[in-house]
Amino acid sequence: LIAAPLWVAYSANLGTLLRSCDAVGACLAVPDTRHYRQAIERGDTLSHRSCVHWVRDDKERWLARQREDGAHLVGIELAEDARSLAHVPPARQRTIVCLGHEHFGLPDELWPLLDSVIQIPMVGTGLSLNVAVAGSLALYKLAGLL
Repeated sequence: LIAAPLWVAYSANLGTLLRSCDAVGACLAVPDTRHYRQAIERGDTLSHRSCVHWVRDDKERWLARQREDGAHLVGIELAEDARSLAHVPPARQRTIVCLGHEHFGLPDELWPLLDSVIQIPMVGTGLSLNVAVAGSLALYKLAGLL
């Protein structure tokens, strides 16, 4: 299980996602840029080194290669044909959870690569959750811990 917050802007969310990955035994995949390296350095409050994959390639190309190598790509997004998180079974194969930008979501170019899309049910008036919260919920569910 790999969380891929490849388009996340706010560094505080990366630290939260890193801790959630560690909690469920997953890895975090992020672009190898100064912004992401600094955010992970600041947000890594774990006592041991976490599993981080530094994506040095174009993000979409990296994801396409992962899919070609057998990974199942899951997008977390509000979409008409998305499956409710409540009905998602635990992952049975290498799975990459794609998390989009806090305001803009997943880029259009990524949609053709996704094997499935999950949305998190909302009862309140908000339209979405914080990306770190959404990613953490999806990771726990896909890891079979919820």
